[in-house]
Amino acid sequence: MNPARLATAWALFQGLLIEALPFLLIGVLISAAARWFAPGGQWLRQLPSHPVLGPLSGAALGFALPACECGNVPVARQMLVGGAPLGAALGFLFAAPVLNPIVLASTWAAFPNQPWLLLARPLGAVLVAVGLALLLRLVPEAELLQADLLAERRLALPLSEVSLLERRGGVLGGGGLGGGALTAAPGRPRRPSPAELFRHGGNEFLQLALLLVLGCLLAALVQTFVPRSWLLAVGGAPTLSILALMLLALVVSVCSSVDAFLALSFAAQVTPGALLAFLLLGPVIDLKLVGLLGLLLRPRGLLLTIAGASLLVLLIGQWINLWRL
Repeated sequence: MNPARLATAWALFQGLLIEALPFLLIGVLISAAARWFAPGGQWLRQLPSHPVLGPLSGAALGFALPACECGNVPVARQMLVGGAPLGAALGFLFAAPVLNPIVLASTWAAFPNQPWLLLARPLGAVLVAVGLALLLRLVPEAELLQADLLAERRLALPLSEVSLLERRGGVLGGGGLGGGALTAAPGRPRRPSPAELFRHGGNEFLQLALLLVLGCLLAALVQTFVPRSWLLAVGGAPTLSILALMLLALVVSVCSSVDAFLALSFAAQVTPGALLAFLLLGPVIDLKLVGLLGLLLRPRGLLLTIAGASLLVLLIGQWINLWRL
């Protein structure tokens, strides 16, 4: 194998990891803070469960949280564990990486002379988030969410929504055959101690960081052996340019906090719809994110997310090309 290519792959891997790890840590800290200030997540259950208002309310939370797509995964998981409506948690997961203040500021800094893009990117992110939330609502939670996440979530939901039989350990105390007695519904949630918060947050960070390392390694290898010039060669074709830039977004796996500056380097070579497609799809799904999202969603949900996001972004990009070309 060519040593120069290995060196390139190593440099790309380091860059992706160094870029993403701080935001992952921010997300874990926000998740821990939520567990401390609102044990049991009572306020999360007050978010609307309406099919459209739910995702919109979750997306709106992104304006206040400075985390990119990597950091939003632990926050969205904590929302689900705390009993937030599924649509609200999904709206946050998919829209917040674009709506957070750092990303909005970086997009403005990279494209100050393209006001349409400054408006189209957040609006497009909200449309994609609402569309994905509506799509994933069609799948029962038991078939959508990972088993461990579903078990934690059921413990936080009221008995009017989830029976004791559905709670892990809700009927048999230790989960074994001789275990026991019926347990009571959980009372007022207990605030975790600092040691518990540190232990839980540390375990969560290490688990997510391992998946992030694997994702960054995969993205670096693909970037090294699939030249970016191949994807930009069709930059002027209305449809092919969108598909090429969507594939590029999947491959480069750059964080949403800096993707606008990367897009600036090839903005003149591609159609407006393709440029927007690059800025919309990457924050929802890319190679480094697949493993992280796999902690929340079962394979069926992950495949629906990839397919749904790709179709929505393609349609938005086509509409922008009809408008701008």
